[in-house]
Amino acid sequence: MSPRADNAQTFALDPEPTASTVASAGPLAATAGIDALLALQAADDPVRTRRKAMRRGKAMLDTLDEIRADLLAGRLGEGRLNQLLALIGQARERTLPDLDAAIDDIELRVRVELAKLGRFGDR
Repeated sequence: MSPRADNAQTFALDPEPTASTVASAGPLAATAGIDALLALQAADDPVRTRRKAMRRGKAMLDTLDEIRADLLAGRLGEGRLNQLLALIGQARERTLPDLDAAIDDIELRVRVELAKLGRFGDR
């Protein structure tokens, strides 16, 4: 007999599982299901990411338009500047090169306008 055969363990199924083996299998199955759900929630949906980036870009452009209208009317509210600072400070995911380039351009314009108005849009 080889030395490997002496140390080998055999695998066998119990013909009738006991109550303790059945009970111990239950929580594992539940945990696996929860882990799968959490993994699905953590996965980014490209459509959702794109929509979120587009909403953020539109919000920045709209706020810039409102600031322009305020400046033409001779008034500029502190709230609009704070809104731009909040928008520029939001984290974003970079997944779509064309959309990311457009958002980068909008962010640059926002930073320029904030700098002209004495505010800085640092991250």
